[in-house]
Amino acid sequence: MIGYSTIGVKDIDVAKKFYCDLFDATVHVDIGRLAMIGKTMDAPMIAVCEPFNGEAPSCGNGAMIAFSASSKDEVNALHAKALSLGATDEGAPGQRIDDVFYGAYVRDLDGNKLAFYIFG
Repeated sequence: MIGYSTIGVKDIDVAKKFYCDLFDATVHVDIGRLAMIGKTMDAPMIAVCEPFNGEAPSCGNGAMIAFSASSKDEVNALHAKALSLGATDEGAPGQRIDDVFYGAYVRDLDGNKLAFYIFG
């Protein structure tokens, strides 16, 4: 289904380091102003880019990228790791939606909202 999601960033090198460190991933495609980061080329990736029009990146109100985890412990670990890398807290890890959804929320270094979650 989803191959990759793209977010705008102010500094491509800072963003590449943040997402590679956060997910223990690598840059698979790098064309200067855009880089695609993930575990493998055939798995979903996140692309970070300096906007083509040269204007400042902005976060959409209500826009968020959610990354699935394998366990509640991994949700907790990703949230803590993101904070240690400079992200800001947007919602501590916890059970939500009638015990069906466990999630945590942060904003990356450019203000993009991220979620880490597991169903169950």
